[in-house]
Amino acid sequence: MKFLMPLLLLFTNISWAGVDLVKVDKSEHKMYLYDGDELVREYHVVFGGEPKGHKQQEGDQKTPEGTYTLDYKNESSSFYRSMHITYPNAADKENARQQGVSPGGMIMVHGQKNWFGWLSPIMQNFNWTDGCIALTNAEMDEFMALVEVGTKIQIEW
Repeated sequence: MKFLMPLLLLFTNISWAGVDLVKVDKSEHKMYLYDGDELVREYHVVFGGEPKGHKQQEGDQKTPEGTYTLDYKNESSSFYRSMHITYPNAADKENARQQGVSPGGMIMVHGQKNWFGWLSPIMQNFNWTDGCIALTNAEMDEFMALVEVGTKIQIEW
């Protein structure tokens, strides 16, 4: 599939723009890819079962809020491709320590559960992850082609 990405980008009118910021608006279920001030792409995304508010601990079904980094790509995930978000940061860890809980982790941008991509027209209408940010599989291919490791991600309500 990777060798088809240049063709996908050609036929979808997307350039090989240098995406330097990913913005996520949880209240609108939107993800925006930016190259400077230019909006490169917009996606409808879904989250965990309790999306409002910042992730406080493992199992709370929340997606973290704040500025993080997309620090590695995972091609052998339980979900169709994924890119890791650097949650928890030092402040998240300290907050969890003070509360006596685990902050959790392994928060990713990912596609659909493996073998269930065909359900995305239904699944993308519900918050179904454990706190990750989910796209359709086709959108995840595009995301992985456009977003490099080291890109900042800002997540807000």
